[in-house]
Amino acid sequence: MTSAKDKAVRNAAQRIRRAWNTGKTTRPIRDAFDAGDIDSAYAIQKANTDIWIGEGRRVIGRKIGLTAKAVQAQLGVDQPDYGIIFADMAVTDGDEIPSGSVSQPRAEGEIALVLDDDLDGEQLTLLDLIDATAYALPAIEVVGSRIAKWDISILDTIADNASAGMIVLGTRPVALADLDLRLCGMVMENNGEQVAVGAGMACLGNPLNAALWLARKMVDVGMPLEAGDVIMTGALGPMAPVSAGDVVEVRISGLGSVRAAFSG
Repeated sequence: MTSAKDKAVRNAAQRIRRAWNTGKTTRPIRDAFDAGDIDSAYAIQKANTDIWIGEGRRVIGRKIGLTAKAVQAQLGVDQPDYGIIFADMAVTDGDEIPSGSVSQPRAEGEIALVLDDDLDGEQLTLLDLIDATAYALPAIEVVGSRIAKWDISILDTIADNASAGMIVLGTRPVALADLDLRLCGMVMENNGEQVAVGAGMACLGNPLNAALWLARKMVDVGMPLEAGDVIMTGALGPMAPVSAGDVVEVRISGLGSVRAAFSG
């Protein structure tokens, strides 16, 4: 027999999925659940992930959200969240992102890590993560929200695949040995105008801290990270809204630059 909570999860998943498919936003889902019911939010995310995988979408990694302490405090949580990255969400450096492909888009400058080995062991350490990482890349995450007017709580963003949209990866891999990720400075420009600045320390003190949190979390939930997976480690500075005709460039010290254009 289906419980009331199971039905609420299924209905919320359908609403989120419909918003992804149609481009029409939906009202927040949080009102159907108890405050702080993060388990149900992840159940919604997983329900849609399973359906999308069944439809042929390929998982290529994970994204980490809520890595800034100020944003965690705003949403009343004490840890990041995660979402799934599918192959059809990845865009080549410099390519155009079609207008309307991401709902209510905003851009963030991030550092992406690509794994060379699985991270599926118990009691993972920072050394395990460093040893398993093949290289880092500069990246742009185009976040989006299927929730109307970005009126989100922690439950809404988790259910909505951690407000995922598209990712744009740079093409020049850099070994971790050649970087100090904590001190990497980031500048993001939109049409030549500076719209955000930041540094690696804004991401849980170091993007590696965020990636380690994710690796451990994925083991806990039975979806460990694998060789070849990409990890979007979280924003290095504020996100900025984007619209048709914009050209966003992110430059990260030691990593180079990455660019995305938004078509009309």
